[in-house]
Amino acid sequence: MHVLLLKEPRDGDSGPDPYIKELASHGHKATLIPVLSFKFVSLNTLSDKLFQPEKHGGLIFTSPRAVEAVKMCLEAEERREEWKSSVKDKWNAKAIYVVGKATAALVRNLGLNPLGEDTGTAEVLSRVIIEREDTNIPPLFFPCGSIKREVLPTALRENGVPLETLTVYQTAEHPDLEKNLKNYFTEQGTPASVAFFSPSGVKFCLEVVRRLSGEHLTQIKFAAIGPTTQDAMTAEGLSVSCAAEKPTAEHLAAAIAKALQ
Repeated sequence: MHVLLLKEPRDGDSGPDPYIKELASHGHKATLIPVLSFKFVSLNTLSDKLFQPEKHGGLIFTSPRAVEAVKMCLEAEERREEWKSSVKDKWNAKAIYVVGKATAALVRNLGLNPLGEDTGTAEVLSRVIIEREDTNIPPLFFPCGSIKREVLPTALRENGVPLETLTVYQTAEHPDLEKNLKNYFTEQGTPASVAFFSPSGVKFCLEVVRRLSGEHLTQIKFAAIGPTTQDAMTAEGLSVSCAAEKPTAEHLAAAIAKALQ
């Protein structure tokens, strides 16, 4: 059966997207349509902060894009050398918190040791941080996107853990989103399942999907990558057929395969 994945392609073209591969192993043909476009901002400020680890108590990454912004700050050769020879070790002496396996893998590529990759959500990660950190540390540094949710900053603030955030990328709707969705529905028809990967995906796609599927909407099994996305779908009046137990390709593919039986 046809499954539509409303998500960004994996960074770095190293073979097929794991979600497409996992769904294929269950006998389903998945197509990926990117929902968002990203613009990096404040990279000079980010660079300054990265090279002053002594001013911070640790790092927090909740998205692959934030790690990508850091990577961009290390593109100049002398910066990269300084990072490798001393700066990354100073950060590694502190805690580097991450949500999810994709972000953790990119953090490792920077030479950093991530903590919390199995947390899966900002809520769970904030609990891990609150348990581990003291309130008298220097602020944890959190490079993030323009539409980050306030869950983690709020939880840390309420528990007295100091935090400094910096917006390093802005999120907008992908310029070809509507065109790509129209083409998909024209060529493949209404998919058996549609998977959402973020609240912004719901915000930017749902109306178009509703319009294009028309009376077939009720036949679609809607899937969510996790609880936050599921809440956003439910808030829009969508009936959610399944959600991944953990935000991984294996868990989502298994949930969709079960819903489509």
